Amino acid sequence: MLTSEEFAMTDQPVPPTVQGLVPILATPFHPDGSLDLPSLRRLTEFQLASGVDGVAVLGMASEAFALTSAERREVTTTVADVVGGHAPLVVGVAATSTVTAVEQTTEAAAAGADAVMVLPPFMVPPSPAQLPAFYSAVAAVGPEVMVQDAPGATGVAMSPQQIAELGALAGVTSVKVEAPPTAPKVAAVVDRISDPGFVVLGGQNAQFLLDELAAGAVGSMPACEIPDLLAPVFTDWRAGRYDDARARFDLLLPLLVYGLQSGIAWAVHKEVLVRRRLIDHPTVRVPARDLDDRARSGLTAILDRLDLPAGTTPLTGIR
Repeated sequence: MLTSEEFAMTDQPVPPTVQGLVPILATPFHPDGSLDLPSLRRLTEFQLASGVDGVAVLGMASEAFALTSAERREVTTTVADVVGGHAPLVVGVAATSTVTAVEQTTEAAAAGADAVMVLPPFMVPPSPAQLPAFYSAVAAVGPEVMVQDAPGATGVAMSPQQIAELGALAGVTSVKVEAPPTAPKVAAVVDRISDPGFVVLGGQNAQFLLDELAAGAVGSMPACEIPDLLAPVFTDWRAGRYDDARARFDLLLPLLVYGLQSGIAWAVHKEVLVRRRLIDHPTVRVPARDLDDRARSGLTAILDRLDLPAGTTPLTGIR
C-alpha cells in the first residue's frame, strides 16, 4: 500500500483515511461504574494485534451516551496513546447542535483523532437545507469527517443524493450507512459519487458485510469482540476468495445479529469480551440493560459453536 507521500506523487487524490475493518471499542467499566482504563488498553491492543485497519471510540457501541465530557477525553486519549499512530483513530461525535458538535470535534482533535464520525443533530432534527452548513462547520475543525447515516437513532433521514452532495464538501471524506436495508443504500450512494475522495462504509454491526462490500462499500465498523475473526473475512474478500469469505462470515452471523438487540446490545458485547478475557467486567450504564439468564443462555449457545479463543491469542497477526 502506498504511503500518503507516495500517493501524492502520482498526482491522484489521497484516499480517505477510514477504510477496511474499523471496530468500535466498548467502554469498559469497573463494577462500581467507574472507567476501567487498563481493560480499555488491553482491548485496544487486541484490535491492533488482530489486524484491524483502524479503531473507533465514542460510537454507539461505546455507550458514549452514558459518558461525561471528562470521560470522553480520557477514553480518547487512552486509546490514542495505545494506537500511537499505527492505525487511524476515529472518534464519534453525537451532539445536539452545530456549536456542540464543533466543541466535541475540537476535543477529539486535541486528543488525537484522525477522523470524526458525526451524527446529525438529533434533539431538533435539522432540515435537509441545514445539513451542509452543519457538516462544513464540523469539517473546518480539522480531522476528516465521516457522516453517520443512522435514522433509526436520530430520526434524520438522508437520501443517497443528499449524502453524495455532503461528500462533495471540503473535509467530508466518508459516510457510514446504517439505514436498513444497508446494501441497497450503499449501492445507491456509490452510484452517485463522483469524487474518489469520498467513500462508503457499512454499519449495523456488519450483519450485511458481504452484501455491502459487493455494493461498493470499502469497509465496516462493527463492535469489537471478534476482530480476529472478521479480519480474515476481509482478507479473503480482497483476494477474490468470495466463497471462503462467505464460509467464514456465515459462522459469525448469529453472533453479529445477537449483538444488535435493543437495550442489551452493550451487555452482549461486553459478555463476549469478558469471556475472551479482554475486559474484566461486563458492567453497563443505565439506560443499557444487563443480560438476563435467558439472554445469557442464548449467547452461550452461539459462543459454544464458535469456540472462541481467549483474547490473548488473536487468530491473525499485526499487518
